[in-house]
Parts: sequence; structure tokens; C-alpha cells
Amino acid sequence: MFELTPRRSLVVYTNGNRVIRALRHYGQIEYISRRMHYVILYVNQNDIEKVSEKIGHLRAVRKVDISARPDLDPTLADLELTGVYQLHDEDEKK
Repeated sequence: MFELTPRRSLVVYTNGNRVIRALRHYGQIEYISRRMHYVILYVNQNDIEKVSEKIGHLRAVRKVDISARPDLDPTLADLELTGVYQLHDEDEKK
């Protein structure tokens, strides 16, 4: 039987395009922006901390961000409770 492994994306900001070849060893490259110098890389959920730390120590890598998408609520019902969305004067008049 086929089992899906949970994965999460990393956004890797680079100083140049030469490091892209080395990033292939850490996960599956989904998107490369050569002009804006970032790479979207998919990694297994279990290895996310180790891999992001290893990638962060590479010479041409500026910053590594872990995607927050699996942690977000897809219904967006609790935005008012968490304080992310604040009502403005224009909103209250409607």
C-alpha cells in the first residue's frame, strides 16, 4: 500500500545561483527564482529542523524560512479572535 509522507516547504534565500545544485541533495526543488534569488524546496516533515539548519550553514545561503501553511487554519474563522484582522472605521460603517 502507498503511504504519503508529510512534507513542508522551505524558502531558501540565496546570494547566487550556484548553490541551487547543492540544494538538490536536501530535498525536492519545486520553484527557482533566479532573478529574486530564492528557491522553494520540499522536505520531509520529520527532518525539517535538521535540514533547515544544514542549509542555513551553506556559504551562499542568506536565510531559510519554514512555511507556516500546515499550521494555518484553512477556514479563517478565528482571525478576529487572534487579532490578525482589526476592524477600521470604514468597516464599522457598513
